[in-house]
Amino acid sequence: MTEPLFLKPVFHEKIWGGRRLAEDFNYNIPDGTIGECWAISGHPHGPNVIENGEFKGQLLPDVYAQHPEVFGNPKSKVFPLLTKILDTEASLSVQVHPDNAYAEEHEHELGKTECWYVIHADKGAYLTYGHTAKTREELKEMINNHEWQKLFDKKPVKTDDFVYVPSGTIHALNKGIVVLETQQSSDTTYRIYDYDRVDKKTGKKRDLHLKQSIDVTTVPFKEPELHISSEKIGDSKVTTLITQPDSPFFSVYKWDVNGKLTRKHEHGPYTLMSVIDGEGTLTADGKTYPLKKGVHLLMPATIDEWELDGKMLIIASESVE
Repeated sequence: MTEPLFLKPVFHEKIWGGRRLAEDFNYNIPDGTIGECWAISGHPHGPNVIENGEFKGQLLPDVYAQHPEVFGNPKSKVFPLLTKILDTEASLSVQVHPDNAYAEEHEHELGKTECWYVIHADKGAYLTYGHTAKTREELKEMINNHEWQKLFDKKPVKTDDFVYVPSGTIHALNKGIVVLETQQSSDTTYRIYDYDRVDKKTGKKRDLHLKQSIDVTTVPFKEPELHISSEKIGDSKVTTLITQPDSPFFSVYKWDVNGKLTRKHEHGPYTLMSVIDGEGTLTADGKTYPLKKGVHLLMPATIDEWELDGKMLIIASESVE
């Protein structure tokens, strides 16, 4: 296996979604308010189809299970990462995700630590990020009394920011933001607050998960310290957004490609790549593939090194096991 795996995105309608995934990335998205592009996914709620090579037409999780050598014979029984692009035409619910232990016991899947690279943020955009409670009892009291303004913290955000969201962090993307999200492969979300809005399809408010939220929220909140570093390579720049020990589950990189740039796996046996701007080519094992904005792929463990050429912005990630 000496070819990259190009992946067909899966799209999900969301109450808070819009149409920017079509406008900004030229995706052929379904009608409606499309909030999420599942770009690199082995999760059963939206697995990707492989678009090329010997595994063409097969699902990524099936290839992961049946051909472990492609992924460096990993320990994880399920494909461990999930890459998404999110378009927030309206604000997401304020929510929190469980860690591995809680999720395994209660949801029978992985926990959900995630991070966001901000592709676009409207002027004045902000996140809900963190909380003010000093003890779990205080958290419980403020949630049960619906003291949302007192409880939730806000964080201004702008284009090209990077935000790390460990499990247990109260958070929400608010309107006017487009992000590339790298996360553990989990679809478990506990909603704390949803603005009392009504889902037009059901005519009802969406469920909240207050008990679970109180159980899993980290108290008190402490914003993670990031150690972002950059390196110039020729006319290109490679930025490490997060890796061990700051993140126990994934490493995430930003590659500003300007001309030729050689890459290899750094902290994991295989590498996920998403082109979020520009275009160019990728050459691996003597074969060249076109790349453009909105393309997502996986570089298998069986390819040691590859060359990028062009003018592109790529977010790459690796699973840490």
